[in-house]
Amino acid sequence: MPRRVLSLVSGRISVAILLAIALLAVFGPLLAPQDPLATSPDTLAGPSGGHWLGTDYLGRDVFSRLLDGSRISVVGSLEVALMALVVGAIPGILSVYLGRAFEWFTLRLADTLVALPFLLFAVAVTALLGNGITQAMFVTGALVSPLFYRVARSATLAVARSQYVEAALISGASLGWVVRRHVWVKVLPPIAVALAQTIGVGFVIVSSLTFLGIGVQPPAPTWGGLLASDLGYLSYQPWAPFAPALLIMATVWACNLLADAIRDVSGEAGRALANTRRAAANQKANQTAAGGRA
Repeated sequence: MPRRVLSLVSGRISVAILLAIALLAVFGPLLAPQDPLATSPDTLAGPSGGHWLGTDYLGRDVFSRLLDGSRISVVGSLEVALMALVVGAIPGILSVYLGRAFEWFTLRLADTLVALPFLLFAVAVTALLGNGITQAMFVTGALVSPLFYRVARSATLAVARSQYVEAALISGASLGWVVRRHVWVKVLPPIAVALAQTIGVGFVIVSSLTFLGIGVQPPAPTWGGLLASDLGYLSYQPWAPFAPALLIMATVWACNLLADAIRDVSGEAGRALANTRRAAANQKANQTAAGGRA
């Protein structure tokens, strides 16, 4: 699948943008030209050779804070996506095979999580467990998990009704073997689409929470926190919010573009596999008919 995704223009563009964001997350704090927490008397200065994006209301270098804050923003979005994947996809697959009681319980739990407002719930959890990005993101990931649950359950139901899966179970194959050998291959493409979309949603969630000061301890920089501080001084620096907003929008757009590329590739692969199976069935039918006439 990765090669087929990269064969599309949209796939190459999205991967290039996300790779650049990942490099910022890994090396951004190391590439910051100045200490992102150091203050100076030169407050609200415009872009210059010493400060490429100017300084904020405390005289801190905005470019250095933007680079240093990329790690928290990226890690937070990945925590949301991975938590949602684990909490949602695994129960979604198992709900098809573990009986009515487990199915009913997981369905009701998914409905409950959908009804909970993630922002208010994240605020409540951070108030109980401390204002940390990991606590907030794990809770938010659990609230986003019904997306993976529904995708995994729907794909598993389609595979579970197929004849080769029923034959494997009748022949004595274990549930784990059937899931690894047959179910996971069919469920992986829609889960990959949901994962790419959820990473983009995670960026929006992280930016929203840090914009409100939730999940991060000041004066630690984040893209959402930079937006919040810049909006208070628009009359002095009307250009200031563009850099963090552009990074957030580009990342979310690239995640959605990657999800579309994966969806297109998996659809083409599914159609090719269906055509191959149809051709094999027609060939077998023709051979049977020819044998009958002979």
